Amino acid sequence: MTKPVAREPQRRNARSNRARILATARRELGRNPDTTLEELARAAGVVRRTLFGHFPGRAALLEALAEEASEVLRGAMAHAAEAAEPADRALARFTLLMWPVGDRYRMLLALARHDLGVERVAEILAPARAEVTAILERGRRDGVFPAHLPPAVLSAGLEAMVVALLEQVNTGALEDDGTRAAAAILIAAGVPEPSARTVVESVAPAVLARPLPVE
Repeated sequence: MTKPVAREPQRRNARSNRARILATARRELGRNPDTTLEELARAAGVVRRTLFGHFPGRAALLEALAEEASEVLRGAMAHAAEAAEPADRALARFTLLMWPVGDRYRMLLALARHDLGVERVAEILAPARAEVTAILERGRRDGVFPAHLPPAVLSAGLEAMVVALLEQVNTGALEDDGTRAAAAILIAAGVPEPSARTVVESVAPAVLARPLPVE
């Protein structure tokens, strides 16, 4: 009686191929959102049939990237809150934690509306939006942030600023490890510039030393 063929190496190889395709898609779509699946297959070092075996079309590939981004976002958010931390430090910490997530998946910003749809993007970002709004509400109650705008409205404005800064990274106009963005967000939230820079400098070392939770 013949022994069954071991399938674990095949499964490992399939997982490796899938991860390589996704990593290649993040890189190549970030450079050129119009990159074709055939070009992605060549860049990933796999044949066209292998890529289509994992992702039968562009929509399936982008949805996989969106789900990956959602998982990374949730993992990063697990480290966002610290007990009794002042709201300005909490907002700086949150921005620094989210910056590498946005940097890794910034190509989704260019593809989101057309390929994923506004509803899917809103679903991915909902936890982050809720967290920022809660920080702003707490900061306003504590007198850390001025009450010049409703927290939800200010949160939307700060999100738009982060997107704009990431787009500048995309064009090569800006290089940032997140510290410049975090200071800009605090200033936009109403923190004086010297205080904003001091807060970011105190929070950044520990946050920047933390790797993204999912590769």
